[in-house]
Amino acid sequence: MTPTKVKTKLTDAQETLLITLYAKAIESQQPNPIFNDDKARSILDQIDYDFARLNVLRKTSITLCIRARILDDIARAFLRQHPEAVILRIGCGLDSRVYRVPHDQAEWYDLDFPSVIDLRRLFYDVTVHNHMIASSVTDLAWTDAVQTNGRPVLVIAEGLLMYLSEAEVKALIAKLREKFSRCQLAADVFSTMTVKRVKAHPSLSKTTAVIQWGIDDAREIETWGDGIRLLDEQYFMDAPEVDKLNVGYRMAFKLAGMFSAAKKAQRIIHLGL
Repeated sequence: MTPTKVKTKLTDAQETLLITLYAKAIESQQPNPIFNDDKARSILDQIDYDFARLNVLRKTSITLCIRARILDDIARAFLRQHPEAVILRIGCGLDSRVYRVPHDQAEWYDLDFPSVIDLRRLFYDVTVHNHMIASSVTDLAWTDAVQTNGRPVLVIAEGLLMYLSEAEVKALIAKLREKFSRCQLAADVFSTMTVKRVKAHPSLSKTTAVIQWGIDDAREIETWGDGIRLLDEQYFMDAPEVDKLNVGYRMAFKLAGMFSAAKKAQRIIHLGL
C-alpha cells in the first residue's frame, strides 16, 4: 500500500520554504553533490505537492545549498566554543539543521509561523532539548519562550531577513540584544540591487512572497546600536563547494566573484550583538 502523502496548509508566500526543501533534496541526488540532506529527501517524498511548478533551477539549488553549508559551519564552530549554548533558528521552515549539526549538550529552538510549525511537527520530534515555537518572527513576544539561563546564543536566520522591512530587522536585532546578553546572529542578506531585481526570479515569481530589505554595506548595521560588531562576511563564490561543480557552473561562479555587485548580491553576515 502506498502511504498517504501530507497535504500542506501553507499560504502562497509560505511556500517559499518548499523551494529550499526541494533544492536541498534534489542536490542530494546529484552524482557528486555539494550538499547531502537525507532528511530533506525523505520529507520531499512525503509531501503531496507539485514541486515542478516552483521551477527550481540548478543554479538556485547550488546557491541555497552553499548558503546552508556556510550556516551549518558557523553553527558547528559556535558549538565547538560553546557546547552548552542555545541555538535559535528563526524562520526554520522544514530545514534539518537540528540533525545536521550535532548538539548533545546544547538547547535548540526552531521558530516559524504556526501553520509551518504544524507541518514541521509531522517530520520532527520535540524533545527535552529540541523545542519548537509557533509564532511570526515579528511578534517579538516569542522571545519570552527561549530559556537561555545566561548561556551564549546563536541566532540563525536563513532565507528570512529579506522578507522583512528594515524597521522590522532593526526591531528584531534590538530585541535579541535586549533579551540575550551573549548573542550572535548569522544570516543571509541581499544587496539593494538584488531586492529590486529578485521579483523576476523564476521560483519566487511562483509565490506571493515580497522581498523588502537589502543592504550593501553590512557595517552599517554596527551603527544600529553600541556594541554591534560585524564578525564576518562570507561570499558564496568563495565557498569550497564551488570547486566541486562542473566546469560550466564553476566558471560562472568564479566569474561572478570578480565583480563586487555580483558577490554582494546574496551573502552571509555574522554579527556579534
